[in-house]
Amino acid sequence: MVFTRRSGIYMILVGILVLFLSPFGWLLITALKDPSELSVLPIHWWPHHPSLGNFRDALTHIEYLGYVRNSLTIAVIYSVLVTFASAWAGYGFARLNAPGKRLIFGVLLSTMMLPQILTLIPTYLVFAKLHLTNTYMPWVLWGMCGAPYLIFLFRQFFSNMPKELEEAAIVDGCGQIRIFLRIFLPQSWPVIATSLILSFSWTWGDYVAPALLLDDSRTTLAVKLAYGYVNQHGGQLWNLVAAGAVMYVIPVLVLFLIVQRGFVTGVATSGLK
Repeated sequence: MVFTRRSGIYMILVGILVLFLSPFGWLLITALKDPSELSVLPIHWWPHHPSLGNFRDALTHIEYLGYVRNSLTIAVIYSVLVTFASAWAGYGFARLNAPGKRLIFGVLLSTMMLPQILTLIPTYLVFAKLHLTNTYMPWVLWGMCGAPYLIFLFRQFFSNMPKELEEAAIVDGCGQIRIFLRIFLPQSWPVIATSLILSFSWTWGDYVAPALLLDDSRTTLAVKLAYGYVNQHGGQLWNLVAAGAVMYVIPVLVLFLIVQRGFVTGVATSGLK
């Protein structure tokens, strides 16, 4: 009976896994097809002559590595800055006392319910007035301001840490900055890993902000994948789009595999209190 129940759970989990992986599987199959196989009916579910040439063509049809560099630059800058800024703000909300702290924290959390589309035009106008369009400074400023959800994660994590650590550091003459940098931040690796993965994937996969603020030479791979793979008649080369998209997800997968244990622990422990 136990074996049957466990087998049923495994079958359900495998089915869910197949369901979630099926779009990526179809993308990979499309990346192996010849262009002629994409424009005929009935649909060929499996390529007759699978070829890795589409991946080579995807790298050369556009300046792929250059756009990868742009995307990595923005994603790394933002993820590092927003992680540190969110950790610092989370520490303040968790361990410091100030008038109106609960009210400010509630307002901060309420901003997570604000749709990004509402701030799109005001954001562009602000950066245009400051002459920061077509630069990476918007991501620097966004990173330095922190992110509400990440601040919430750090605040929850820091709230669970023993008060004795802080009291012992104060007795030794440490100020709040040293307490944060020497005690709390090194102990928060699970949440740091979570923050790095989330913020990196947000920026790496963002289409709207780069398309709005950057020109063609400075834009990211996410934007270029949308319109860069066309033939001489302006038609979309879907096999190259698929090949480019498959390579596009590799950096996020690599980052997740590196810090996955910390990511899972951070998500599991940040909401305990």
